[in-house]
Amino acid sequence: MKVLIVDDEALIRDSLKLILGLEEDIEVVGTAKNGQEAVEICKREVVDVVLLDIRMPVMDGVLATK
Repeated sequence: MKVLIVDDEALIRDSLKLILGLEEDIEVVGTAKNGQEAVEICKREVVDVVLLDIRMPVMDGVLATK
C-alpha cells in the first residue's frame, strides 16, 4: 500500500513516516506540509491512501480532498 502523509507539523509527518516505514506492506511515497503540496504529489505519484490533516496553511485538508 502506498501512503502519502500530509500535516503542517514536521514532528507528526516524521513520526508517522517512521512508524509506517516499519511495516513491510506499507510504502510511504511522500510527505507534504499542506494540501497544495499533497495535490501536486498525487498528480505524479501512485497513492493508495492519504493521511491528511484538516487544518493546515495554504490549502487545508478539506479543500485538498475536493
